[in-house]
Amino acid sequence: MPGYSEFYFNVDHGYLEGLVRGFKAGILTSADYVNLAQCETLEDLKLHLQTTDYGNFLANETGPLTVSTIDEKLKTKLLTEFHYFRNHAFEPLATFLNFVTYNYMIDNVILLITGTLHQRPIAELVPKCHPLGSFEQMEAVSIASNPTELFNAILVDTPLAPFFQDCLSENDLDEMNIEIMRNKLYKASFCNKMIIFGSYLEAFYKFCEKQGGTTAEIMRPILE
Repeated sequence: MPGYSEFYFNVDHGYLEGLVRGFKAGILTSADYVNLAQCETLEDLKLHLQTTDYGNFLANETGPLTVSTIDEKLKTKLLTEFHYFRNHAFEPLATFLNFVTYNYMIDNVILLITGTLHQRPIAELVPKCHPLGSFEQMEAVSIASNPTELFNAILVDTPLAPFFQDCLSENDLDEMNIEIMRNKLYKASFCNKMIIFGSYLEAFYKFCEKQGGTTAEIMRPILE
């Protein structure tokens, strides 16, 4: 019924609305950060985080803590929560969350291509990729010898295809062409030291604009 869509909001989005409110309540406070800054060891940091919504995310770490371990566990926690949220989302929220991951996917592809150009093993490069940008064909990037192979064998079946198809050419993959590819993906131009992005971010912008309401109001200035 026109004008009464808010009456049905809880049917599709009520559960996720509750999750978002819970996540917001779990954000560390200024007092938490003051206490964390006063921690003298990583074990002290672990103990303080146990009193927050982060809970026992480091409980299974029995050895000496390292910064890289904490970073990995925090990313794992974020990834688990994001995927849970995404898997329970209806449209258009599902597409919105997909757009959030595309930036990381693009950066991962560029990182893998650049790394393989420098003869770095793929097993060493993959752990450096952001987990939010992971996709099944990612490790196969190293077998592409030119942009056409990269697109037809790897990227064509990913959500990145629309962003890559207009920026690939028959040129061999080298550092110069990779940088050109990156710039075309984002259509980077410099004006008063501000970077203006296009392509992926432009598509994200148009999507948010189409949704209208609060989504457009909040997201348009961010993407601009």
